[in-house]
Amino acid sequence: MSTETQYIQLKEDLQEYIPLLGSAADTILDQDVSRYPIFVVHQLEELEIGISLLQRQEPQLNWSIQVTTLEELATKRLVEMEKVDRFREVYKNPRQYLCLFVLATAAQFVFLPR
Repeated sequence: MSTETQYIQLKEDLQEYIPLLGSAADTILDQDVSRYPIFVVHQLEELEIGISLLQRQEPQLNWSIQVTTLEELATKRLVEMEKVDRFREVYKNPRQYLCLFVLATAAQFVFLPR
């Protein structure tokens, strides 16, 4: 499956959950927890990152989703400290986009429009 096909499938899978994810991102921003909310999207049984928002429940949802921040990912060394500034440069406006850290065949960051 191509990267573009995976993106389209992910967007379709998460479409009904975008308002929930947007609300979680707004809470992080409004409470000054971080300027960089990130949603970890995965199909693993357990992952000790952030706060669990949704659990994978086939056939309704193929993904589990946790909300975290850039700061936590850097602390846990999932984003290297020397790449934090570069990440901040490419990070899109969190009021307009959701930042997803997708753990599938390869780990990648994806920005999904709200």
